Amino acid sequence: MSKRMIDCPQCGEKAEWSENNAFRPFCSERCRLIDLGAWANEEYQIAANTNQDENDFSTGDEPGAREATPTMH
Repeated sequence: MSKRMIDCPQCGEKAEWSENNAFRPFCSERCRLIDLGAWANEEYQIAANTNQDENDFSTGDEPGAREATPTMH
């Protein structure tokens, strides 16, 4: 069986997707820590629904709630 290879989300290098890679989905601890640092520095944002009523206090867990996707800014 061939090893499943993926692109590291940080640097784009090929990384093995298996239990042998403790840093998956990253290729190395360095890439994992760079990504963690970006989150800590608030370099990523969760896209907000700008059409939402400011008086809407729903939790987003209701049926049909939009899924959030992390994006860089």
